Amino acid sequence: MWRELQSGVANNHDVGRREFLRTAASVSTGLVVACFLPVGLHRAIAQAARTAAPVSPNAFVHIAPDNTITILLKHSEMGQGVWTSIPMVIAEELDCDLARVRVEHAPAAPAYAHTAFGMQMTGGSTSTWESFDQLRNAGAVARALLVQAAVQKWNTQAADCHTEKGFVICGEHRASYGELADAAANLPAPATVKLKDAKDWTVIGKPTRRLDSKAKVCGRAEFGIDVKRPDMAIVLVARSPVFGGAVKSFDATKTRAVAGVIDVVQVPSGIAVLGKHFWAAKTGRDALVIDWDSGPGATLSTAGLREDYRKLAHTPGAVAKSTGDVEAAFTTAAKVLEAEYEVPFLAHAPMEPLNCTVEIGKDGCDIYTGTQFQTVDQAAAAAILGLKPEQVRIHTTFLGGGFGRRANPTSDFVAEAVQVAKASGKTVKVVWTREDDIGGGYYRPMWLSQLRAGLGKDGKPVAWTHTVVGQSILAGTPFAAMMVKDGVDGTSVEGAADAPYFENIPACHVELHSPTSPVTVLWWRSVGHSNTAFVVESFLDELAHAAKKDPLEYRRTLLPKDSRERRALDLAADKFGWGKPLAKGHAAGLAVHQSFGSYVAQIAEVSVEGKSIKVHRVVCAVDCGPAVNPLTVEAQMQSGIVFGLSAALHSELTFKDGKVEQSNFHNYPVLRMSEAPHIEVHIVPSTDKMGGCGEPGTPPIAPAVANAVFALTGKRLRQLPLKLA
Repeated sequence: MWRELQSGVANNHDVGRREFLRTAASVSTGLVVACFLPVGLHRAIAQAARTAAPVSPNAFVHIAPDNTITILLKHSEMGQGVWTSIPMVIAEELDCDLARVRVEHAPAAPAYAHTAFGMQMTGGSTSTWESFDQLRNAGAVARALLVQAAVQKWNTQAADCHTEKGFVICGEHRASYGELADAAANLPAPATVKLKDAKDWTVIGKPTRRLDSKAKVCGRAEFGIDVKRPDMAIVLVARSPVFGGAVKSFDATKTRAVAGVIDVVQVPSGIAVLGKHFWAAKTGRDALVIDWDSGPGATLSTAGLREDYRKLAHTPGAVAKSTGDVEAAFTTAAKVLEAEYEVPFLAHAPMEPLNCTVEIGKDGCDIYTGTQFQTVDQAAAAAILGLKPEQVRIHTTFLGGGFGRRANPTSDFVAEAVQVAKASGKTVKVVWTREDDIGGGYYRPMWLSQLRAGLGKDGKPVAWTHTVVGQSILAGTPFAAMMVKDGVDGTSVEGAADAPYFENIPACHVELHSPTSPVTVLWWRSVGHSNTAFVVESFLDELAHAAKKDPLEYRRTLLPKDSRERRALDLAADKFGWGKPLAKGHAAGLAVHQSFGSYVAQIAEVSVEGKSIKVHRVVCAVDCGPAVNPLTVEAQMQSGIVFGLSAALHSELTFKDGKVEQSNFHNYPVLRMSEAPHIEVHIVPSTDKMGGCGEPGTPPIAPAVANAVFALTGKRLRQLPLKLA
């Protein structure tokens, strides 16, 4: 019955509250509460897919007669903990027992649009802060309706009632929410509700174990790779080994002879082999004979790109930031420093490989996948099949990692699966091997930065220039209309054009070049900050040492005194014991960076064994505003640090003759458990604006480690991954 209700919501773009509750009453018992809030900002991509209704029910709470409370989660759970933190927000205002709460992924529908982006999506470390006030209101409305139902039942006053752990209590009277749910469903919602004061919170801010852990540990949680449908074929697609390549011709004779191969069909992305099981599809694909037209990408190489980028850096670029007279300021400098930094292409490499199951029926299409972009995927599938968007039903599963890869403006892995299902006429699960995604997926761009700074006699910078060169991840997507201004992709210069130190540097100039390439690029955990934090915090460390200043004190003199960066930096330094002697052969480096509304400082303690860098300890301080679940904040900082250390110490994608030279974890290594440092996370007590936590832990770790290596060896490493010659 609850699924019928979801379907009804998905097919109605603008549902009145009374109409919605009547629909709910016809398909289910209990109380269903919709929280009505206007969509704040419609990004271009939402307009391209389908403009969200100005007022829609964005979040739902269902209270059943058995006291079970079901929350529909409009965001995807991919390890970041929203399956727990968002129910905590509702449970706080609803005043219920969190143990009674069940969570389900919401269907794809305008009702569940992100209030900032106007589309249903998960990304940018926005899930908790975006839903916070919205879902507090949902919980408070539900509680008010339940109290009113009790008032009518007992013929008393609301002021004489209170709620506690899923019960309404008035003197000798006591009724569970389940007992009151049906009556509450027929009451008009209050125009306004009073939210709890933060000092009265009993759930928000309390360390809470994750609600999805048991299902995952026991194997009950369904990921996209687990989906099984009747008569489903497993599919692997042979794609061009060179970006931008296309099929000239193919011979599937040997493939069709492989036991278990069902069919072979051509789709826009390549040649799809359908099998009764994975191995049949894999063996059949290996047997294909394909003549590829490689196109202009056949000559692509990392060395060639690097030289092209350097040439571009010496030409005028699009201006992202300019204050003061830079050239005049340099003439007053007592010392001038120059440096070049480089970071490579990176794969997302989630532990669950990409996959998508598509089942086309008479009344529409069902898609089962772990996606971060429900609205975009729904629109893409509808366009391919000639359906209305609401005829495409997205069933969001748990995601075995996303990091941005499953939020693709082209819906590449979803659209491809729909194309295969359409061409074959079968229910299919298209699976990407890890080699497929590492060798031909979407990557974090390669970046080159050239910097120049002038120091005054007091050692403080008087001038700063930064030229950034790298592909735009927004160019050619619907996001470009809103987020590329005057030739500047904001995600390319975030963390560089708005560095907090600029407030105390008289003259600054930041330029951007966005070259094009056949290589497909995409946001990667922390997006542009994954590059700019390494560059800015490493170069600032260079300035500190050139000025013969302690790196911590140097930053403190440049950061505004009341800044959240300073608060995070001071807490990290205190907890680390900055300035105290370390073990022989050890040194420490630090970095602080703001991204996605959170301020993170990290201090890394390292040693060097031969040519290997060993990170022993990382102390992290984060100011994310109010922390809904401190355990989630801690876990996400740990996760971001480990993810960032993989990039700092190991991972890189390189090109030769148009092809990626890496293929799997043997030559695209990630951090091993034996390499993981001891990580301490400290949360800055804060009532400031809430930020995200899924991404901000990643940017500071690479510069912190690089700065520690310099402190230990005197060698300044300006290229990732960090390598000692």
